[in-house]
Amino acid sequence: MIDRRALSLALAATVAGALAAPAPAAAQEKEHCYGVALKGQNDCKAGPGTSCAGSSKVDYQGDAWKAVPKGSCTQMESKTSPTGRGQLAAFKAK
Repeated sequence: MIDRRALSLALAATVAGALAAPAPAAAQEKEHCYGVALKGQNDCKAGPGTSCAGSSKVDYQGDAWKAVPKGSCTQMESKTSPTGRGQLAAFKAK
């Protein structure tokens, strides 16, 4: 005979664990961060005449972005940015 109380407790613990688990990385909010991608490693947009992903011509290109976790962009290094950090909009490299 199945102990319904034990089954209910086990089911409740499983559901509670699933609800408390962190969201997978793919589901986390992202933002476009300009000036942080290395040559050929941008996610999209790399200036006039380029196709998209992987088309940046130089490291830290100011008009090429990489998708990064929301809130982390302006903390990332950018050797071409006026502030030395990633930017939330395209910029002219220094």
